[in-house]
Amino acid sequence: MAPSVGSQQPPVEAEINIQNATATTVTTRVEDEVLPIKSKVTVVGSGNWGSVAAKLIASNTRKLSSFHDEVRMWVFEEMLPTGEKLSEAINRTNENVKYLPGIKLGENVVADPNLENAVKDANMLVFVTPHQFVEGICRKLVGKIREDAEAISLIKGMEVKKEGPCMISTLISEQLGVNCCVLMGANIANEIAVEKFSEATVGYRKHKEIAEKWVHVFNTTYFMVSAVQDVEGVELCGTLKNVVAIAAGFVDGLEMGNNTKAAIMRIGLREMKAFSKLLFPSVKDTTFFESCGVADLITTCLGGRNRKCAEAFARNGGKRSFDELEAEMLQGQKLQGVSTAKEVYEVLSHRGWLELFPLFSTVHEICTGRLPPSAIVEYSEHTPKFSLVGVWLLELRGK
Repeated sequence: MAPSVGSQQPPVEAEINIQNATATTVTTRVEDEVLPIKSKVTVVGSGNWGSVAAKLIASNTRKLSSFHDEVRMWVFEEMLPTGEKLSEAINRTNENVKYLPGIKLGENVVADPNLENAVKDANMLVFVTPHQFVEGICRKLVGKIREDAEAISLIKGMEVKKEGPCMISTLISEQLGVNCCVLMGANIANEIAVEKFSEATVGYRKHKEIAEKWVHVFNTTYFMVSAVQDVEGVELCGTLKNVVAIAAGFVDGLEMGNNTKAAIMRIGLREMKAFSKLLFPSVKDTTFFESCGVADLITTCLGGRNRKCAEAFARNGGKRSFDELEAEMLQGQKLQGVSTAKEVYEVLSHRGWLELFPLFSTVHEICTGRLPPSAIVEYSEHTPKFSLVGVWLLELRGK
């Protein structure tokens, strides 16, 4: 019986053609498939903390398949005493020989003194420079970064403008048209550099998935990072604790003891919370219990550079300026507490809040020579009218 037409097998030659056609189709689909784009990170800044940040990030980009290995680090070019440029020394030794000597950054860290070149291919920008330089850096970057770029600020400070205080993350967002998270915490850079355990907090506004991506960029077994939806709270904690650390340094310099220092830290935390909530009523109480809050306050008041310089200032009776002490003691690093105290004082004075914040006000007046270092306790013990703060917050929330 002859086989039916439907059961007939194609000739061998036809079978080969069908296989070839199928193979061609599959190949085309593979060729047309859009492969995921890898993220690329650039660190804008190369001081002590910036170099540690680059080390953390570089250790992760080598392991994460969704990232390019290379991490560019923008270096403000300096000439070393040897006659070699700082960027060249970093690339030759894989160390920041001036700001983080003895620590290998990772072979995938590339120092680049050209700001525009350093950021041109990056879609993840990490800002970590002294806060007084941020605005100038951002002006140079306008129109030079990728349209899909995300930013994070590790910078502790604020800008005070005619219209009021401006957080650094806001300045970056507005000038560059990018979303900007923040990372703050109990982070003494030299301890993290030698991989002693530490924590940090990422603050974000809306996009949790972006915050989680930043967590993956920074998180290691010795640097534990978590995220909270409170940019202003996280950033203000990191900013204001430097003012309290100046006060703690005065106490140490005058040998007032640990009880007095603990009292100053408690008053400082109270003023940090009140100031933050007056400026941004959305700030969460719980943020002050994250690494960026009380933990950062404690570690900075015990061992940070602001405390160290303030101690020397008090021991010298306020006769040596902070500029002189900074140059002598910090090897090119910058104090943040003194300039932040000035900026906070300007806000308090402009808004009529000076009597509400005796610690913040007194720190600035000591730094400028209006009061002696011993005034840190004499004036800070005055009980501020925090009942007024509560009333103002209720009014603000009702608007």
